[in-house]
Amino acid sequence: MSQRPNILFILMDDMGWMDIGSYGSSFYETPHLDRLAANSMRFTDAYSACPVCSPTRASLLTGKYPATIGVTDWIDSKSETHPARGKLVDVPYLKYLPLNEKTLPYTLNQSGYHTWHIGKWHLGGPDHYPEKQGFDVNIGGCEWGRPLHGYFSPWKIPVLDDGPKGQYLTDRLTDEAITLIRQKDDKPFFLNLWYYSVHTPIQAKEGTIQKYQNKAKRLGLDQQKTFEEGEIFPCEHKKDKRINRRLLQSDPVYAAMIEHVDDNLGRIFQTLEETGQMDNTIVIFTSDNGGLATAEGSPTCNAPLAEGKGWMYEGGTREPLLVNWPGVTCPGSICGEPVTSPDFYPTILEMVGLDLMPEQHCDGTSFVSLLKGEPQLEREAIFWHYPHYGNQGGTPGSSIRVGDYKLIEFFEDNRLELYNLRDDIREEHNLTESHPQVRDRLKQKLWAWRDSVEAKIPQSNPSYHT
Repeated sequence: MSQRPNILFILMDDMGWMDIGSYGSSFYETPHLDRLAANSMRFTDAYSACPVCSPTRASLLTGKYPATIGVTDWIDSKSETHPARGKLVDVPYLKYLPLNEKTLPYTLNQSGYHTWHIGKWHLGGPDHYPEKQGFDVNIGGCEWGRPLHGYFSPWKIPVLDDGPKGQYLTDRLTDEAITLIRQKDDKPFFLNLWYYSVHTPIQAKEGTIQKYQNKAKRLGLDQQKTFEEGEIFPCEHKKDKRINRRLLQSDPVYAAMIEHVDDNLGRIFQTLEETGQMDNTIVIFTSDNGGLATAEGSPTCNAPLAEGKGWMYEGGTREPLLVNWPGVTCPGSICGEPVTSPDFYPTILEMVGLDLMPEQHCDGTSFVSLLKGEPQLEREAIFWHYPHYGNQGGTPGSSIRVGDYKLIEFFEDNRLELYNLRDDIREEHNLTESHPQVRDRLKQKLWAWRDSVEAKIPQSNPSYHT
């Protein structure tokens, strides 16, 4: 048998669908990612399993929807804001990835792969760290959801030695990845590169920030209206704050963070070339949820998609996805078929020639056929269930996509919203009244799916006052 391919899985944190050049950004500069896109299949309708991070990460590793696993919200270690309360009370959820899951790295490791995790984890404390979930190596992965002490050393991350004072975290994680790649033996590797970027705090190097300050001034972006003040947050722990929506991509510091990531990915791609491994390495690039556009500084804008991280709309879950499978994917090809986080597990198994494990990746569908040029999958629907108040202003809900139609059910008032995404990517025209048959068909499918996975539904808050 020929050598199985290496796998480089790059997961960004909070990077939106429009945050790289090949997806339409004209302010952020991503030449290395754009070059990857030119040599890859680019997906226009790829989705994260949740509009926040931990559930998507659990979904990627297990091949299951967050509602199936029980990890339905970001994992907070202090429980200061959970359960969040508004008109409803957030449902309880697991704050770790269960150890009984046969994760993707576990399966690959059992099949002869080196399994390396570098970067953010956010799936539980020391008893649930990456090395407990099938990884041989863990560099930087702990219970933290962001760099609590910032991106410049000392970071004080429990499982990463501090670098020289002022070293940038994204640079350091890339250094670690390059060292592993250069030291590789005859076994293939699965490198799970989950950068902390571009999560808050929004921090970058001064020289690069200045570059984008000058660019914003040159383009006149510094003279345009940047934010739109929205409604009050719907949850009690933020009841005195307003939602601030960013209207355009113009934040110089965020742009600089994006460029730092792109530069570092360029370093990794160059290392793969220099070591003769690029032609035998599958590269997958995506994000864990939509860009942060309505709170916490609102550093990016996902337009034309609505809203962003923490919301049930497209801005919360539609992600960039680039897949370069040497010798298989057609360079520069574009796929418009919807795919979602649980699909990666069976897809990667099939890509490397391993048997599928449907009892484990029960919610995922392999999209290898799409990578080989087929136009669509034999799947009717994909689902989301987020029974929580997002820190960014979103309210609890579930949704389903069937073909071009997407139905959202919001639990506070049982409101339904139906959109044809092909005609209305901005989700501006609610079709529930004009398309009652589509509405009812999708609603029944959504309810049946929720029943099948025993999805928890938030209950009324008895102390709620309007």
